[in-house]
Amino acid sequence: MKLTAYSVKLKKVVEIANPEIVTMKNGRKAVKGVAAEDPTSKVFRILGANDLAEAEKLING
Repeated sequence: MKLTAYSVKLKKVVEIANPEIVTMKNGRKAVKGVAAEDPTSKVFRILGANDLAEAEKLING
C-alpha cells in the first residue's frame, strides 16, 4: 500500500512524499505531505482506525 491523497490543485490522486502523521484539533489522525509529482502542491488525508496502523508502518519503516 502506498500513501495516497487527492490533490485539488492537480485534480487527481497522487502519492504523498515526505509524509508525517498529525493530530487534528478534534483528536483524529491524518497524514500530510506534498504531492510526489509536484512539490508545490500540499496534500492532506484523514485516516480511519484501520488506515492509521498501516500508515505508521509505512512512514516509520
